[in-house]
Amino acid sequence: MKYPLLLLIKLYQWTVSPLLGPVCRYYPSCSHYGYSAIDRHGAVKGTALTAWRILRCNPWSPGGVDHVPPRKRPVWHQRLRDRLRHRTLADASPGGAPNNAQGA
Repeated sequence: MKYPLLLLIKLYQWTVSPLLGPVCRYYPSCSHYGYSAIDRHGAVKGTALTAWRILRCNPWSPGGVDHVPPRKRPVWHQRLRDRLRHRTLADASPGGAPNNAQGA
């Protein structure tokens, strides 16, 4: 679902944006922000972030630098990654215990 939205943003950037010129008060521009947000967060959350950004970009806004927030992973995902990482370290070291010696 995100790829048609990304295509629409690219079409806007190639056709309409050059005619309007640099009118966005933020860096990166709203279309670049939207492309990054949808690419990073998916269609639903990325579209919501883009809509909020477009609503904030108005003549009364001071503008400035506004990057797309990083993607947050759920707590259960981080715990699962930690367990798997610990298990692979225990399997890789001799004796089944994690090897804490550096350079040995």
